[in-house]
Amino acid sequence: MQELINRLTAQGLTEEQAYKAIETIKDFAKEKFPVFAGAINKLFDKYSPKDEDDFLD
Repeated sequence: MQELINRLTAQGLTEEQAYKAIETIKDFAKEKFPVFAGAINKLFDKYSPKDEDDFLD
């Protein structure tokens, strides 16, 4: 996920905005493809920052 964050920040988003954008995309994908919601959660959770890596702290 860090590669995606880096690409988004290179396009002018702040790191916080990049994480929010990814969260929005995740929610959108789950709404459009509810049968894949579990897989989508696993994919994003695998690559999301852990609590100790929280960018807002």
